[in-house]
Amino acid sequence: MRLKISHCTRYQYDTPLQYGLQQVRLTPKTRAGQSIHAWETIIEGGRKEVEFEDQHNNHVLLVSVDPDCTEISIRCEGDVETTNADGIIGKHGGYAPLWFFNRTTSLTEAGKNIKALVKQLGADFESDVARLHSLSSLISAQVSYETGLTHSQTTAEDALMAGHGVCQDHSHIFLSAARLMGFPARYVSGYLMMDDRIDQDATHAWAEAHISGIGWIGFDVSNCISPDERYIRVATGLDYKEAAPISGMRMGSSEETMSVSLQVQQ
Repeated sequence: MRLKISHCTRYQYDTPLQYGLQQVRLTPKTRAGQSIHAWETIIEGGRKEVEFEDQHNNHVLLVSVDPDCTEISIRCEGDVETTNADGIIGKHGGYAPLWFFNRTTSLTEAGKNIKALVKQLGADFESDVARLHSLSSLISAQVSYETGLTHSQTTAEDALMAGHGVCQDHSHIFLSAARLMGFPARYVSGYLMMDDRIDQDATHAWAEAHISGIGWIGFDVSNCISPDERYIRVATGLDYKEAAPISGMRMGSSEETMSVSLQVQQ
């Protein structure tokens, strides 16, 4: 499937900004299941300082904000060819060793709620793949998809206890439970072409777990499937913080507002 992406994130400030630096992970790479035919990142109100690959082999762009600016936009446009592999990415690669993905983080630490979830799942499954699909279904059943009720710092424990969240929360709960069960697991940020719309409010997120003999397999808890040709993988990490599309810092007392326009279409 050939997918076209048009994605713009705009930050506006009520007073001129003294200093700002943003870390941008919005450039997908040619890898299992996807081939990048064209990709361009255009910055207005700032400039590209340096580009590099991080410990997860993500393409990272550092962008500085122009002095005394009141608005900066980061616009990405691309053309990506995808294939369906039923969520299978395959063997592990990158700079971080496989055991690294068994580590917990502040967002994915397993407490009593996650432990109870895993206990509820049981252990009578014909394969590890079936077990992880059952985990995904159980999370989806217990945590409804609702926007505006959680935020970027909401932990897996809190989202599970609250019973609602978005794709970020679903992914964190899956990561926490999968690691507790002994599977290396990682967070994925990227794009999803939705069947009923072109315009979207935000990028998408899902999880991947590593199964011996198969490799990495994706699980989209929010949609109860493994990623297919409608998905574009952009960045991976231990949790949202390591794979966030844009993160950064600023100095000064300016109030910030953010708006996003995103189109994903065939």
